[in-house]
Amino acid sequence: MKLSQVGELSLLGVLQKRFGKRGPGVLAGIGDDCAVVRPGGRNLLLTTDMMVEGVHFDMRWTTPFQLGFKLVSVNVSDVYAMGGRPQFLLLDFSAGRDVEVGAFRRIFDGVEKAAQRYGVSLIGGDISSSPKIVLSATVTGYASRFISRGGARVGDRIYVSGFLGDSGCGLQLLKRINRTVEIERRKKIDCGLPWEVALPLIRRHLMPVAVNPERFAGKATSMIDVSDGLLIDLSRICGESGVGARLYAERLPMSRQLRKAAEYLKTDPLRFVFGGGEDYELLFTAPCNRKVDAFCIGEITDSGMTLVDETGQMESLAVKGYEHFTV
Repeated sequence: MKLSQVGELSLLGVLQKRFGKRGPGVLAGIGDDCAVVRPGGRNLLLTTDMMVEGVHFDMRWTTPFQLGFKLVSVNVSDVYAMGGRPQFLLLDFSAGRDVEVGAFRRIFDGVEKAAQRYGVSLIGGDISSSPKIVLSATVTGYASRFISRGGARVGDRIYVSGFLGDSGCGLQLLKRINRTVEIERRKKIDCGLPWEVALPLIRRHLMPVAVNPERFAGKATSMIDVSDGLLIDLSRICGESGVGARLYAERLPMSRQLRKAAEYLKTDPLRFVFGGGEDYELLFTAPCNRKVDAFCIGEITDSGMTLVDETGQMESLAVKGYEHFTV
């Protein structure tokens, strides 16, 4: 059987089953945004993410600076998704021998900019050669109280920290543009849409900013960052918590720019909201009696995943989103 016949989620399930038994001091292992261990009486969070050319990014429309910035952001987002504060960064870099030294420097310009933004320190890593650019980062952090995916309870409300679908829509615009857009240098291009509409969507994909959970972490019962799409990431909370979910279409937060660009692309904006991925907003649950500064999009139920449309009709939701080996 090939990996394409199994898929990323099944492979993770195999690893959870094989290595799920936790040793002393391991509070959370495989299956969450971070591992949590407790050395010296503190909750230490550890996460790692890989970015592979041709899979996670395309240099036809990604600058080296944007790549470095995004690498740090997506890892910091995992620490934030556990209610933690990032502190240290390890980074592995691999590329072909023909890659320009200038590109190497620009990647680390982006890394430095993001590290300064999040207050993390680059403390080491590795450099190697490979046919394509491959980057991998490991971020560590601390949390006095960590938030797992498995704490949602029936009756909890479902929240998201910001607009959904912008990144997926931005990616579709970039595929049409098919060239780099140096937004870090405030460059503009003609892309068929007003620049004030296109720019926020393109920026969300190329240089996402991780959302600090400080304003609601104390109320959240479960949490995850929206990296693979709303539905697939919500299904992870439901799976780990042993619950279901009901969403309301009229409550799903969509930016004005997304609506305009989706019309231009002749695409239902809900397609980006449900399965676009890489928004790196925080998706979380909280008790119904708590006041939360975020968008309430639904509630936790006993089982299943359903959507209530604008007319009040209910339909079952199929899990959609990005999954390695199946796309």
